[in-house]
Amino acid sequence: MDEISSLMVGFGHVLSWQNTGLMFLGILLGIVVGVLPGLGGPNGVAILLPLTFSMNPTSAIILLSCIYWGALFGGAITSILFNIPGEAWSVATTFDGYPLAQQGKAAEALTSAFTGSCIGALFGVIVITFLAPIVAKFALRFGPPEFFAVYFLTFCSFIGMGKEPKAKIIISMCVGFILAAVGMDTVSGQLRMTYDFPELLRGFDFLVAVIGLFGISEILMTMEEGLAFKGKNAKIDLKVVLKTWATFPRYFMTLLRSSVIGCWLGVTPGGAVAASFMGYGVAKRMSRESEKFGKGSIEGVLAPETAAHAAGTSALLPMLALGIPGSATAAVLLGGLMIWGLQPGPMLFVEQKDFVWGLIASMYLGNIVGLIVVLSTVPLFAAILRIPFSIIAPAIMVVCAIGAYTVAGAEFDIWLMVGFGLVGYVFKKLDYPLAPMVLALVLGDRAEDAFRQTMVGSKGDMSVFFGSGLVGTVMALALIALLWPIISSIIASLRNNKTVQAA
Repeated sequence: MDEISSLMVGFGHVLSWQNTGLMFLGILLGIVVGVLPGLGGPNGVAILLPLTFSMNPTSAIILLSCIYWGALFGGAITSILFNIPGEAWSVATTFDGYPLAQQGKAAEALTSAFTGSCIGALFGVIVITFLAPIVAKFALRFGPPEFFAVYFLTFCSFIGMGKEPKAKIIISMCVGFILAAVGMDTVSGQLRMTYDFPELLRGFDFLVAVIGLFGISEILMTMEEGLAFKGKNAKIDLKVVLKTWATFPRYFMTLLRSSVIGCWLGVTPGGAVAASFMGYGVAKRMSRESEKFGKGSIEGVLAPETAAHAAGTSALLPMLALGIPGSATAAVLLGGLMIWGLQPGPMLFVEQKDFVWGLIASMYLGNIVGLIVVLSTVPLFAAILRIPFSIIAPAIMVVCAIGAYTVAGAEFDIWLMVGFGLVGYVFKKLDYPLAPMVLALVLGDRAEDAFRQTMVGSKGDMSVFFGSGLVGTVMALALIALLWPIISSIIASLRNNKTVQAA
């Protein structure tokens, strides 16, 4: 009950006209940040951080955290309407969100994405509110072996539970691993596959690749199909929103699973990107309508958005309780706390109790306000679908180029974006899945670093991955996911044999 009373005190600090206004402002700025490919939540928070130096810490953190919530919401908009992920964690949303928009169901897709995001975020805040001591203690147990086990589980889930041909999934993932290895080796400091090009020293930026693979390639595909933007007659009203909400009870388990996955990967931290992919993969495997995934499934939109928001929210817990940022945005906020004279860690809950609970209260209100704001502006975003493709395509190209250039301020990234667009076009023509490549590109270098650090610490002893209950359990789950097609076929044959014998 101490948590409830402290939370009520936090609401008392947050519910002022100034903080409420900052909440709305932060949400609107965050949506813009999320819509613009290449800018992203961490960059948006970092750019606006200097504006908060003259504010008191509570007001400052409310503004910055609401920018983050808005970016999480906004990333789904371009993913669904144009197949261009505004944020890294919105890639999985494109798999079913964009097909729904093409079918004239943009309203249902956007409503599902926003509502799922709000549910996942609120679940994450509840975890922070009631399980802070337990979760903080659990996060301290994670080292390189545990991190690698989490990444390994994500890769194995995609291979074992994917519906595409396994060979194509593995080939696509291997291409992503190769791209992730380009640049400076963070362990040895040596250069790899840069071929004397200075521009390749920093490797391939994920957002540049995603903008090209999904945005440019989709424009090329649409041009080939006849310069027509499908779904331009989508209409949105309150009835559609309420009708979409009425279908949510049937997806209760999907929402719960995705929330748990998101919180787990947010706290460990595996990240919102891994959470969105894993949430989508698990939902696809467990769904009774798995054949609809990839063709336009509401469940395929709910799962990644719920998981991503749960991870994005719960990632703030290690930052507050331990001083260990669970995401890039949390790292930026960590710097802000130090600038304001606050030291994140266990003592923060004792010495700055009002600040901590004020922040947690703003998480509840900020996500509810964010849902109201994005739902009220859905008609504005859906109206974009009515613009002729011959007009909107050049505008999308310009936005993509600006997004690619914004990442590092390099013209070379624009050419990289075009190159990745051609690669994405070829992959789509040959029916190779893009998701495994993107997943490997995002997590490949992190998984490699965790593996090599583990090998250095264990002197090459592979048994370290089964040396404790935590890492052993995760690795066992990964192997089960990888071999699931074989396991499921064995189970099916045993059931058939029992049926034959009973007959």
